[in-house]
Amino acid sequence: MLERFFVMPKTVDRIMGCWLGPQIDQYVTVLCEQGYAARSIYRRVPILTSFADFTAARHVDQIDQAEALVDAFVANWLSARCGDRSTDARRRSRNFIGVTVRHFFSLVVSKSEYRCNRTVWADPFAVQVPGFFDYLRDERGLRPRSILAYRHYLRRFERYLEDVGCELAALSLLVVTGYITTVAQQFGPRSMVNIAGTLRVFLRHAHREGLLQRDISKQVEVPQHYRLADIPRSISWDAVQKMFDQVDRRTLAGRRDYAMLLLMVTYGLRAREVAALTLDDLDWKRDRLHVRERKAEHSTTYPLAPVVGEAIVDYLKNGRPDVQSRLLFWRHLAPRLPLTQAAVSAMTSKYLHKAGIPVSRPGSHTLRHACVQRLVDNGFPLKTIGDYVGHRSPSSTMIYAKVQVDALREVALGDGEDLQ
Repeated sequence: MLERFFVMPKTVDRIMGCWLGPQIDQYVTVLCEQGYAARSIYRRVPILTSFADFTAARHVDQIDQAEALVDAFVANWLSARCGDRSTDARRRSRNFIGVTVRHFFSLVVSKSEYRCNRTVWADPFAVQVPGFFDYLRDERGLRPRSILAYRHYLRRFERYLEDVGCELAALSLLVVTGYITTVAQQFGPRSMVNIAGTLRVFLRHAHREGLLQRDISKQVEVPQHYRLADIPRSISWDAVQKMFDQVDRRTLAGRRDYAMLLLMVTYGLRAREVAALTLDDLDWKRDRLHVRERKAEHSTTYPLAPVVGEAIVDYLKNGRPDVQSRLLFWRHLAPRLPLTQAAVSAMTSKYLHKAGIPVSRPGSHTLRHACVQRLVDNGFPLKTIGDYVGHRSPSSTMIYAKVQVDALREVALGDGEDLQ
């Protein structure tokens, strides 16, 4: 397989001559099977050859012994080749060199895809209140992302109790109020509502399980945050067109991104809904698009707009990798994996930044807001709009009435008055 990338025989001989040569050739074969680009292989092979020389110089010729020298090799590489680079450049080099060598060991030795070692934190209050997160999942039916938010907020609460030296059994309303006052300096109004709500659910469950003598959950005040106090993060239709101008549809990634952006701005889909689309959701005979993974486990069927259908066809023919899975959108770089919700939102944010569009917290919801706002501006009833974008409550759509400037001006002026 090495001959496919390195034309000169002496280069291939040099690689195969090191003690890890057969394993490097096997590694290159696996990378080709997984769809890695040639430029990625060109970057990785010299690193592995240098690693073989580094270990051989230390009289190591066993795989299990060599794996223990990865960190030392990375440090040696940085000192020899990256001494005059900036801190960010050294950090990027360190990460790439280390990941390359560990990826090599995982594919060739362990026969599994490499995953970065990340510290797995224990659930907060796992000892004091066992089964709380099972309760959230099984009894309350919360999604994994919602449970993740509970972990985030309760982990902070657990650290606060440790800092003030308070045991859970001795918890009082005064301590809880002190915690809320402390974190209020770090979080905004919306987050404070979530924090207070998380504490109320947690304290009520702890009392139900007999771990707290008093139920103080109802005494935890939820900060006032009016639902219609905010302005939607929508952008004008001219800004949407400007964003689309940044997409290079000549590339594989551009064709994919263009189709996803059209889905979000045409139907107001969430990032999670775009990532969950499958080939089976496209009904080409009836020109229908089925969106099944919506909130509250309901689904919606849309007419498939011609411009959206053409973009998806272009992506399927000239952009989607040849994979067995029925999921629609995939990474265009190896390893071939389906796009996640976070990747869809990050892609949207990238094009909004490239277009220079000023918007608070740019992401997939920006296009969802733009879709709803355009429907409002064209005079559609709020109930119809809510059903179209999958709002569970009419109040979720009511906020868009605040930015109907022309209609609000008519109400404010009354009959016979002109704006000076």
